[in-house]
Amino acid sequence: MKGITKLTLIKIIHTAIWIFFNFVIFYMLYAAIANKLNIWLWIGYGFVFLEGLTLLTFNLHCPLNLMARKYTSSTNANFDIYLPSWLAKYTKLIYTTISGIIALITIYQILN
Repeated sequence: MKGITKLTLIKIIHTAIWIFFNFVIFYMLYAAIANKLNIWLWIGYGFVFLEGLTLLTFNLHCPLNLMARKYTSSTNANFDIYLPSWLAKYTKLIYTTISGIIALITIYQILN
């Protein structure tokens, strides 16, 4: 690969997927709060479910994380993604919490 290392490519792809999931999760939060329980909300749940299943399959690691590990010995939390280290370290906790809140709001909206 000319001009771009494999690690850099993995970091770019991983960051793009992270950005995509931000759009998905924050749309879901908006939809749940605004009581817009439409097809896009349920598609978002599908994406979040698939992401969770992927993480469970790979022992709570993103497959890109495992791929990037082959190209660096860095111990930084953000060795595989273009995020601040603190955010890379706590991303799963932050987004699992937000997803739980979305689920609770969705259940509330369905029941009312």
